[in-house]
Amino acid sequence: MSLYLKLPPICLLAWAATLLPLAAHAQQPTPEAAKKAADEAYRTQQEYLLRNDWAYLQRYAAANQRLPPPTPGVPRVVIIGNSITEGWVKADSAFFGGKPYAYVGRGISGQTTGKLLVRFRADVIDLRPAVVVILGGINDIAENGGPYNQQATLNNIMTMAELARVHGIRVVLGSVTPATDFWWRKGLQPAPHIMALNQQIKAYATQQKIVYLDLHSALADETLGLKKAYGEDGVHPNLAGYRVMAPLLNQAVAAALKKK
Repeated sequence: MSLYLKLPPICLLAWAATLLPLAAHAQQPTPEAAKKAADEAYRTQQEYLLRNDWAYLQRYAAANQRLPPPTPGVPRVVIIGNSITEGWVKADSAFFGGKPYAYVGRGISGQTTGKLLVRFRADVIDLRPAVVVILGGINDIAENGGPYNQQATLNNIMTMAELARVHGIRVVLGSVTPATDFWWRKGLQPAPHIMALNQQIKAYATQQKIVYLDLHSALADETLGLKKAYGEDGVHPNLAGYRVMAPLLNQAVAAALKKK
């Protein structure tokens, strides 16, 4: 007969209680194991998203449902873009407070224009804005989605503009902001590619009588990179950079609303 069966119940309870702390201690992961588990969970999440939500359509799904109808007299303006747009909302939330325009930020870090195009209906058209501001292209040049193809990037931007106009939404096409290198993918020498793409975006905007928002000229230094005062990592604007961008955006939106 086993020893624990000979013990009275009160002794069994006391014995089990002494084992609980030992079991809890044994199950406590080391910092290395915890980091490994967290990294594995992140990779699993990313793999899931790649398989099931490539363009991150669910990112703003709940926010889009909660968004009330546009307020009469306060034009809704959706800005669709990447981390530069996403960072704008975080860095200068006051700018998105509703005056003179009700700005809605729909930026997702790392996205190429192909992904912006996939979520354009859900994150722009269905929100019924008066104006859409399209800020994309830098992650295409950074090869986040594979080898850079300038014409393919321009095609995505043109398609978004055309979709907006079909639905009666005024369009502002923003330039790609300056950069001379990408800290996450070094050595691509993006400045000439940015300049060339901006020239094409501007030419298309002129041809189609669409407002072109030149952020590049306002933010660039003499090397065609982002001025250090406007962004420490050479790619993403800081609050000072966004404060330079804000009045230019307001002017571009005003011009778009005047177009027939």
